[in-house]
Amino acid sequence: LGNTRFKSSTNRTPRQSTPGTPGERRKLRLELKLLADVGLLGMPNAGKSTLIRAVSAARPKVADYPFTTLHPQLGVVRVEGDRSFVMADIPGLIEGASEGAGLGIRFLKHLSRTRLLLHLVDVMPFDGSDPADTARKIVRELERFSPELAATPRWLVLNKIDLLPEEERDARCAAIVGELEWEGPVFLISAVTGEGTRELVFAVMDYLEANPLRGQAEAEQERPRWEP
Repeated sequence: LGNTRFKSSTNRTPRQSTPGTPGERRKLRLELKLLADVGLLGMPNAGKSTLIRAVSAARPKVADYPFTTLHPQLGVVRVEGDRSFVMADIPGLIEGASEGAGLGIRFLKHLSRTRLLLHLVDVMPFDGSDPADTARKIVRELERFSPELAATPRWLVLNKIDLLPEEERDARCAAIVGELEWEGPVFLISAVTGEGTRELVFAVMDYLEANPLRGQAEAEQERPRWEP
């Protein structure tokens, strides 16, 4: 018992107490999962960090070699007024990531709470690899890591279109989309010049507002509305 149990009219400031019972001890291993609305997927050097720098105040390191990003990065993308969302950038994935290769698999857990994935594909890889083939590798690694995460809505974002002659862009991008047999939303952007990024972030914002989290939707319904 604590000293307050011994307080009385004659003993106003008791100093008595009784021994307590033994406490409990437990070892815990806590794992942090970042909370973001949108996650960026892609091979190393696909332009994920450049995109998050272009559309938010986040300043991850950017360089012209793979594996520049070593840790997850968060950026708040402000669209207009009070409309905004949080974007997460993780280290790029490589083939075999689900078996421990590279860094990205360690951080895929941070995308498990996102509502939308943006799959960035480099349309002009410096190593001459096939963009559609590398995109398929990312999807395979995602499915091996977590079928639930692989089921998250995903948009295809073809990046670095500034490296293509204008007369070749549409045909090149259409060929990639066709080879992937992709039927979802497709965006052509250049994270370096900013081309297409405005349309992308507005589309993302519209999607997030149309598909709110369950608790967020309930809160919006319960919020009192003032009408003059």
